[in-house]
Amino acid sequence: MSEAPQSRRQGWKPGPNDGASDLLTLSDDELLFRIEALPAKHDSDHQLLEVVRSDRHFFVRQEAAKRIRDAHLLRDHSGDRHIGQVLVRGMTRSEDRGYLEKLLAESRHLEVRKAAEAQLRMILTKTT
Repeated sequence: MSEAPQSRRQGWKPGPNDGASDLLTLSDDELLFRIEALPAKHDSDHQLLEVVRSDRHFFVRQEAAKRIRDAHLLRDHSGDRHIGQVLVRGMTRSEDRGYLEKLLAESRHLEVRKAAEAQLRMILTKTT
């Protein structure tokens, strides 16, 4: 009998991750609490980006991505369907149009394509 293939989803982390930043040493629950407690005008984008780049549970990474103030920092993560959706929702300027069109054409994730399509419609209605 063959074994079931291992899931690609990351499990919930209960504790420290040696050699990581202060945020990554926290459990997922504490990390989520810290992310949600950040003020609207924080200067923690680079620490949050470490969480996005980590192998933490997708929900933790997505919540970190939502709190990053400079959406352009997420461009390297457009291939991740959870982060890609957050990325495109932060792109609201007409200068972002080309990148959104590229994501719409190239993303393999339906959720990212739909979010890019919605953002493009929003940008186009602003410019017309």
